[in-house]
Amino acid sequence: MNTIAPFEVRTEDHVLEWIRTRVAHYPWHEMPDDGGWLYGANLPYMQEFCHYWLESYDWRAHEAAINRFAQFKTRVGDIDIHFIHERGSGPSPTPLIISHGWPGSIVEFLDIIEPLAHPERFGGKEEDAFDVIAPSLPGFGFSGRPPRPIGPRRVAGIFNQLMTDVLGYDSYIAQGGDWGGAIATWLGFEHPACQAIHVNIMMMRHPDGPIGPEEHAWAERFEREQELESGYRTQQATKPQTLSYAMMDSPVGVAAWIIEKFNAWSDTDGDDVESVHSKDLLLTNIMVYLITRTFNTASWIYFGRREEGGRLLSPQGKRVEVPTACALFPAELLTWPPRSYVERVYNVAQWTQMPKGGHFAALEQPQLLMDDIRAFARTVTRPA
Repeated sequence: MNTIAPFEVRTEDHVLEWIRTRVAHYPWHEMPDDGGWLYGANLPYMQEFCHYWLESYDWRAHEAAINRFAQFKTRVGDIDIHFIHERGSGPSPTPLIISHGWPGSIVEFLDIIEPLAHPERFGGKEEDAFDVIAPSLPGFGFSGRPPRPIGPRRVAGIFNQLMTDVLGYDSYIAQGGDWGGAIATWLGFEHPACQAIHVNIMMMRHPDGPIGPEEHAWAERFEREQELESGYRTQQATKPQTLSYAMMDSPVGVAAWIIEKFNAWSDTDGDDVESVHSKDLLLTNIMVYLITRTFNTASWIYFGRREEGGRLLSPQGKRVEVPTACALFPAELLTWPPRSYVERVYNVAQWTQMPKGGHFAALEQPQLLMDDIRAFARTVTRPA
């Protein structure tokens, strides 16, 4: 029998002092004269960001904000899994597991958990309530690390065990972006208890590749778009341990590595990451990696995915047959294929072209995301 233990985030003072000291004594260097964000994380912005980190940011306040949710740890197989479990209002809330990705954390969901679980508190209807389960991925944040790298397919099996064997749900819906989108896909593909999935990213590929002019045009455009974005992905999928020696010793390095992605992948106003994400939000997500010392182990999922077979869902061309909702945010890092391609991978039951937003949907456009999840859940749990 799985033991479920209550959990709270409690960061020791010496950990915070080590981070503060490293930031305060970071040896600032140089960037090209025509820098900006062209070469990566912008130097003047990072200096301003770290000044705020030292002078104004209050981790303890954000730690308390995380701890207002009921959190737990349990052992699933050989890994300790941390999760938020917010039980929804009313007599029959729909179980919903929401999975984050990299370089995110459960911080992505802090502003949507309560509205999803208790919609009546926000002008909605109690009948739309969910039991919200938001786990930290293995190797990320407050979860334990796997003995060696694992990919999203294996994570899906762990999360299915969490939902069924540990929490006792007979059925549930899965939602995710980034790695969470791949995890939700594998849940819908391989685990019958998952009755439907909602994804805001297209992570998987069909073995036959693109068909027809529209799909071929998308595939060619996708490759061009990814050319300057794939460096981090290649490093983390091939030699993550080498990267770790620099990052585990440098809070500023971790911050720069992560902020560059939040700037490039979000629906920002120009190169202004703070047009979408506040410094406090960025720092809280970064701090989860730092206080748990999980930058290294969180990168392993890229290595694990490569070993699992990469983006290919099924060599035989089988698709996810459970109802699938696709939420297409226009500034998504991985541009969505035409619907014709997506329908060869998923049983598309809902297709929503969002007016704005990017890769971090729960942070950038929480209301649009929640409305779309609710609309989909009504068709799955209370079909007309």
